[in-house]
Amino acid sequence: MRARIEDVAETAGVSMKTVSRVFNREPNVSEKTRLKVESAAKALNYRPNPSARSLAGNRSYLISLVYDDPAAASSYIMEIIVGMLAACEDSHYSAMLRPLEYSNSDHVDAVEESIAQFRPDGLILVPPFADDLRLLRRLDELGVRYATISARAKLGLAQIGTILDERKAAADMIAHAVGLGHRRIAHIAGPAPHGGRAWRLAGYRDGLRKAAIPVDDSLIVDGGFSFEAGIIGARTLLDLAEPPTAIFAANDDSACGVMHEALERGMAIPRDLSVFGFDDTPSSRQVWPSLTTVHQPCRDMGRIAAEQLLASIRDTGGGQLIRVPYELRIRQSTGPAPVHSSAKPI
Repeated sequence: MRARIEDVAETAGVSMKTVSRVFNREPNVSEKTRLKVESAAKALNYRPNPSARSLAGNRSYLISLVYDDPAAASSYIMEIIVGMLAACEDSHYSAMLRPLEYSNSDHVDAVEESIAQFRPDGLILVPPFADDLRLLRRLDELGVRYATISARAKLGLAQIGTILDERKAAADMIAHAVGLGHRRIAHIAGPAPHGGRAWRLAGYRDGLRKAAIPVDDSLIVDGGFSFEAGIIGARTLLDLAEPPTAIFAANDDSACGVMHEALERGMAIPRDLSVFGFDDTPSSRQVWPSLTTVHQPCRDMGRIAAEQLLASIRDTGGGQLIRVPYELRIRQSTGPAPVHSSAKPI
């Protein structure tokens, strides 16, 4: 017969309430008691009954990740999902993926309908949803708990989730390009609603300013976070009368598109063009030459955001905004500025 919570409690020598608190990851349970309960559950092959657990705790034991549908296939989102699932598994929670079209004017209503239908205990929001003040205000009005990942500003009542200094990371990457002798450094910006666009563009400008290199608006093109956006942006930049010797793309997928277009033109990377990305997704290591990029720990960000959300669900005062570190990952896609370039060496 399937083991019951009563059996676990009897084997561990604790109350059923204590067993429930252990499986719900509630505070104020000693490590000794937690280990006893987990050991008893493992010995009995006990698995919590989701329906009974939900009724007893007045919760759905479900959290939902809300993200922009066009980004559904991106490596960034996939890494966030893997991290979120790990945290849910550890806390015996289920996860729901809710892709929505941010460009639709009714996206706030769509989020509200999803909440009404599936009753998640909380939401994890990635940009551009994490930056949408109208959505955050509505969630605050409804009393729905949420955590944000890489929100552009501290908006809404809930200040929990993860944040990374993307502006400084971008500036550091430009400093690296300058150190290689590049002066005509271009940028393919991200999509307008995304907070990362503003931060990375600002960091690009900061890096040039610090190196006393004038900002040339012709070297900044609108793009997106897709492979196709990188191709389109690269065409615009490489067709200039004086093309750049280095291109900093807003993310790795876009940077891969830049590399594709450059190679299609018979250019050698990095001899003729250095390419920089952002995110350090698996694709950055799978292309050749491998991509120089900013490493942000996307999987950890998904896990930490979920952990902080679950902490706030268990305890009204729980959950924090956690700052995560970044690193420059210098690889084969970048090198010294070409000597035949008209750009003057540093």
